[in-house]
Amino acid sequence: MASDLLSTPPPLAPPRLQGDVSAWLRLIRSHRVGVSTFFRLLDEHGTAEAALEALPDIASAAGVARYTPCLPEVAQRELDQGAKLGAKLLLHGAPDYPQALMDLDDAPPLLWALGNVSLPNRACIAMVGARNASSLGTRMAQGLANDLGNAGYAISSGLARGIDTAAHVAALPHGTIAVVAGGLDVVYPRENAKLHDDIAKQGLILSERPLGLQPQARDFPRRNRIISGLARAVVVVEAAAKSGSLITARNALDQGRDVMAVPGHPLDARAAGCNMLIRDGASLVRSPQDVLAGVGAPHMREAPRAAEQLANTPVHPHGPAHAQILGLLGPAPVAEDQLLRDLNVDAGALAPQLTLLELEGKIERQPGGLLARLN
Repeated sequence: MASDLLSTPPPLAPPRLQGDVSAWLRLIRSHRVGVSTFFRLLDEHGTAEAALEALPDIASAAGVARYTPCLPEVAQRELDQGAKLGAKLLLHGAPDYPQALMDLDDAPPLLWALGNVSLPNRACIAMVGARNASSLGTRMAQGLANDLGNAGYAISSGLARGIDTAAHVAALPHGTIAVVAGGLDVVYPRENAKLHDDIAKQGLILSERPLGLQPQARDFPRRNRIISGLARAVVVVEAAAKSGSLITARNALDQGRDVMAVPGHPLDARAAGCNMLIRDGASLVRSPQDVLAGVGAPHMREAPRAAEQLANTPVHPHGPAHAQILGLLGPAPVAEDQLLRDLNVDAGALAPQLTLLELEGKIERQPGGLLARLN
C-alpha cells in the first residue's frame, strides 16, 4: 500500500462537513493520500476543496513531481455508479456514519453503503474465522450467529468463505453487516453472489474502496479494522496460527473491543489461532451464553442527547441516571471503559454516579476495571 504523503495522525475532532461530497471523494482517492493525510489536510485547510488545491505544492515539497489529484470526472463517475447501484456514501462525522467507528484513529473518511444504513446503530458482535472451515466450526458459527441475533445483536463479518459465510447466513433474518475488501459492487468470492444480494436487501454491505475495485491481498487486512470497529466484541471461531482472523483480533484489542475465541483440538491447525488467543487471555466461548456473559445484553447506541442528559443529571439514589446505569449492568462484569462508550459520556460525568451506586451496595468494582450489578 502506498504510504501517506505525511504520516501525521488524524485530528481528535471529527472533520467539518463542509464543501462538496465529490471533493471528499477526490481527496481520499488521490494518489498517496491515506487516512492520516486525509484528516490532516481537512483539519489544516478546512475543506476538501482547499486541500485539493494545496496538494500539488505539498507533494512537490515531499519530492513528488508533477502531482495531479484525483480528477473531478473520476469522482463523478464513481458517484454516478453509486447512484445507479442504489448505494449511499457515508461521510465521517455525518449523522448516518456508523458511530461505532468514530472513536477509531484510522476510521475510514467515507464508506459506500448498500442496504439498511441504520444497522450499525444496533449493538454488534463480529464473527470471523477460517475460510476452509470444518463442519463443526461451520455449525458453531451458525449457532452463535443465530442465537446472538435472536438476542438482539447484529453480526458483522467479511463475506469470505467458511466461517464468515456461515455467520452471515444464520444472522440474515436478524441483521448482518458485511464489510468487503473490494468495491461494494464486486462479488468476492463468486459463490457468494446470492448471499451478497440477500445482504444488500436484508442487511448492510460496507466498503471504503472504490466501486468496481477487485480486492487484492493488501485490501483484506485494511477492511478487518472496520469489521472489528463496528462491534462490541470479536468472536473467532476457527483460525490458523497465521491468519487474517488474528489480524482482526489484534485490531479489536487496539480498538478496545473484547476478543473471544472458540477452542479447538490441539492437532487441528484450524484451531491453533483460537487456542493461542485463549492462552493469551481471550475469553473462551462454548456457547452464545458465554458471549452474552462477557458483553451483556444488547441495546441501541445512546444518542448524544441522552448522553448529555446523563452528564447533567444530579446524583440521586433513585435518579434516572442511576436507572440508566443499572439497566446496562448485570451480574456479568462489564469494563468501565465499555460502560463509558455505551453511555457516550466522559469519565468525569460517570465517576460520581458510580461512587454513589457503589456506596449504596448496588454495584461492585472488580479487578481489571470491571463493574457488576449486585441487585
